[in-house]
Amino acid sequence: MNEKELREIRRRFRPDKNNILSIKGCIVNGEGTIIARLNQPMATCSVEESEKLLAIMKKSLSGGLGTNLLDLEFTAQHGLDGDKHQLLMALRNSALKDEGALEAFYQRVISSVHLDGNYAILLAFDQYDVFSYTADGQKEDSTTVFPYMVCAVCPVKPLNAGLYFRDYDSTFRSIDQNTVLAPPEMGFMFPTFDDRAANIYNVLYYTRDLTDVHGEFIDTLFGVELPMSSADQKENFDHCLKETLDEACDFQVIRSVHGQIAELMEEHKASKNDQPLRLTKNSLSSMLEYCGVDGERVSRFGDRFDEQFGKNAEVTPKNIMDVKKFNLETPDVTIKVNPDRTDLVSTQVINGVKYILIRAAEGVEVNGVNITIQ
Repeated sequence: MNEKELREIRRRFRPDKNNILSIKGCIVNGEGTIIARLNQPMATCSVEESEKLLAIMKKSLSGGLGTNLLDLEFTAQHGLDGDKHQLLMALRNSALKDEGALEAFYQRVISSVHLDGNYAILLAFDQYDVFSYTADGQKEDSTTVFPYMVCAVCPVKPLNAGLYFRDYDSTFRSIDQNTVLAPPEMGFMFPTFDDRAANIYNVLYYTRDLTDVHGEFIDTLFGVELPMSSADQKENFDHCLKETLDEACDFQVIRSVHGQIAELMEEHKASKNDQPLRLTKNSLSSMLEYCGVDGERVSRFGDRFDEQFGKNAEVTPKNIMDVKKFNLETPDVTIKVNPDRTDLVSTQVINGVKYILIRAAEGVEVNGVNITIQ
C-alpha cells in the first residue's frame, strides 16, 4: 500500500462513510481468560459512541508506512498455504459471522499477547465500493468491492472513582471505579489495499511501540518472516557506520549524512509521491562517498549493511535517522541543535584536548537568564 491508498481507507472510519455493521470481539483478563464477548451493532450507538469506536479501530492504521505500519507478505515459505492464512480468509469471507473462526482467532491472539491487566480484542468488517475517475476527473460509480477487516488489541484501563463534571447540567457527580478502552498496542488490516484492490497475500500490521514489533503475535497469527523494528533498524545502522568507518566516522560525516537524508525527505515530500521513500545500500554508500569517505571503508559499510539488513534491503529514512533533531551527547553534557543550523557547531582538538565548539551571537541564556560572553 502507498500513502494515498492508506489515506483512502482511513477516511472510511467515519460514521457516514463506512459499511461496518458491528464491532465484534471479547474482553480478556490478565490470566488470559475471556471474561466477556461483544457484538456491538453500530446502529444502536450514538453518534459520539460510533465516532469513538471507529477512532479506536482507525488507530490500527495510524503512523507511517515502514515505521508503525509494516507490510507483511505471505509466501509459500511463510504462511501462505498454512492454517493461519486460511483463518484470516475465513474471517474475511464470512464477514466475521463464522463463530468457529472467531473463537479460533481469539485463542490465537490470547496465546500470543502479554499485556498487563485486561485487554480487548476488537474486529470490524467493512465493504468498500471502490470508486473510479473518468478521464475528465469526475467520479464514476463503483465497479469493484473491497471487503476487508481491521483488528485492534487494546488495553482496558481502570478509571478511578471520583467526582466528574457533567457538561449538560453543569454539576459534579460521583461515579464508581470503571474502565476505559485505551488505544491499541497492536492491530492489522487484512487484506491490503494495493493498487486500490484486494491483495490477499499481504497484511498491514500495526505496532504502537516502535521498539517492539511483538514478534510472538506476528508469528502466531501470520507465520510470516518477522520484520525488524524501527529501533533495531536505527541501532543496526549506527553499528554499520561505527564498525566500518572507524576513525572516519566523525562529526562532519554524520552531519553530512543527516543533511543529505533530510534533503531527500524534503524533496520526496514536495514531489507528492505517494510511494514511501526508501534508502538502499547503494544510495547510502553514495552519501558516504560524497562526504569524502574512502572507497575501502564504503565497501566495508556495504558488506556490513547486507549482513545487518539482508541483500537488496530497503530501509525507511526516518527509521535510521531522526532528521527533526540534532543532538550531541557526552556522559555529562547534552547539546540540542536546530537541525537547520548545524553549521554553528564544529569539533576541534586544542592542545591535545577534544572540544565541541558552538558559535554564539546574541541571545545566549543559562537557565532562562540572558548572559554575556566575556
